[in-house]
Amino acid sequence: MKVLVDTPVWSLALRQKLREHTREQSLAREALQELIEEGRAEIIGPVRQELLSGFRDDMEFQQLRDRLRRFEDTPLNREDYEEAARIHNQCRAAGISGSGVDFLICAVAARRQWQILTLDKDFERYARHTPIRLFVPRTSRP
Repeated sequence: MKVLVDTPVWSLALRQKLREHTREQSLAREALQELIEEGRAEIIGPVRQELLSGFRDDMEFQQLRDRLRRFEDTPLNREDYEEAARIHNQCRAAGISGSGVDFLICAVAARRQWQILTLDKDFERYARHTPIRLFVPRTSRP
């Protein structure tokens, strides 16, 4: 099964310098590596854009851009955006707010029956009101 990887996990693995990580961060980083090796890690264009945004140094931007180019973006279509809006409305009715990219990640994963690998706790709240499934790294499973 494919796993749609959220921005914080990609960022942890590709943007942040090696340093001490929490256990959860280490597990997510290891899970991403396994998913990449297995050919199951997926990315969407808006996540790529978030990852490449905010660089002051053009050389760092180019280096990350070049590393990310080995991953093809999952093609998005009208139904993905419509489902993202529906999920947004559903969550909002339950008193839950979130970003457009978060809801697009939920929609893409739900429509394709993929799981989501994230460090963002907001997705746990979305999962209570939407059909998404969160990926749990193997080493942290009971």
